[in-house]
Amino acid sequence: MSKKVKIINDPVYGFIRFPEPELMRIIDHPWFQRLRHIKQMGLAHLVYPGAMHTRLAHSLGACHLMGKALDELKAKDVVPDKEECLAARMATLLHDMGHGPFSHSLEGLLVGDISHETLSGLIMQRMNTEFGGLLDKTMEIFNYSHLANTPSGGGGIRYLHQLVSSQLDVDRMDYLNRDSFYTGVSEGVIGYDRILQMLTVRDNELVVEEKGVHSVEKFIIARRLMYWQVYLHKTVLGSEMLLINIFKRAKELVANGHKLFASPALNYFLSRNLTEADFFENPEHLNNFCLLDDNDVMVSIKVWQNHEDKVLSTMCNMLVLRKLYKVLLSSESLDDKLEEKQQKAKTLLNLNDDEVGYFAFTGVTSNSTYNINDERIKIETKSGLIKNITEIDDSLVNQTLARAVHKNYICYIQ
Repeated sequence: MSKKVKIINDPVYGFIRFPEPELMRIIDHPWFQRLRHIKQMGLAHLVYPGAMHTRLAHSLGACHLMGKALDELKAKDVVPDKEECLAARMATLLHDMGHGPFSHSLEGLLVGDISHETLSGLIMQRMNTEFGGLLDKTMEIFNYSHLANTPSGGGGIRYLHQLVSSQLDVDRMDYLNRDSFYTGVSEGVIGYDRILQMLTVRDNELVVEEKGVHSVEKFIIARRLMYWQVYLHKTVLGSEMLLINIFKRAKELVANGHKLFASPALNYFLSRNLTEADFFENPEHLNNFCLLDDNDVMVSIKVWQNHEDKVLSTMCNMLVLRKLYKVLLSSESLDDKLEEKQQKAKTLLNLNDDEVGYFAFTGVTSNSTYNINDERIKIETKSGLIKNITEIDDSLVNQTLARAVHKNYICYIQ
């Protein structure tokens, strides 16, 4: 009897195959299906209307690219066993499970100081128990950076972990391609197929053959362009800061005894200030987290438009009606403009000193295209030497491109 193969029509890659029944057990799990209701790009659709794709679609796409990468390595006699191939595919499928609604905006505010990576690990642990140890090897690959410091050193799974999480992983390859596709910003298009064909392994470490170096450079430059043109676009930044301020105010009101409409899962976190340790100690925190998605947030914001608190209701109206903050970005300090903008906000909305900071404020945002202090991208030269990409002759990825770029911003109303 032939094995049933699941085929999904993905708009970015066409028909993608999931022949492993173990993958389908994960995809069908309620906690994975929750990712259907979490947008990959948060509020970016307020600038790029097509950016409505989900974290579920991204996870499926990254898993597809992992399969293509493993096929290329097998063709070069880098032969991970069948169990490791399956585990790597499952790790890629599960890598974003710890993202909550509007994760990069609300992470650290809504559910406390626990990162989405740690939450992904906790979710894998719980699902592994439910699946009777199916994810043992998957968790080893996902947690490799922690295992590397143990006596066993993580063994031969280093390069598999790098495919899941590194500066040249299938996660970044998929989101650059997918986000470019849905926003219509062509600068994000990368030659992912060329990069995958140039991958190989030396001493259990992922390296790129030298003839693929220009494709990798384009990948890094595309990421930089996408950050400043899309992810840190000033209107996207302003909308995310508005969302953050809405939830700061909501938590402040709840802490002071106000009643706010919210779904049970959202209300659970509005009334708590949790730490990372709390999630390890009490499984109910994770249970409630896995009930949260974008719907909880947006329905509450729609209702809060009519709340008696003027600050909360005004901000919620701004977001729903897309009357967003005006935003200025500059390499120079913008603090000299703050007093003027705050005074104008006070007059417009009749605010007091404690309230005006929600409507005029400054901050700093940054983007590191290629982090030379992180695990670096390695290139194998034609002579067999292994070099960091920044050491390749005439490399575009030099110290200037690798340096983090910081920009000051001011958000205000007018």
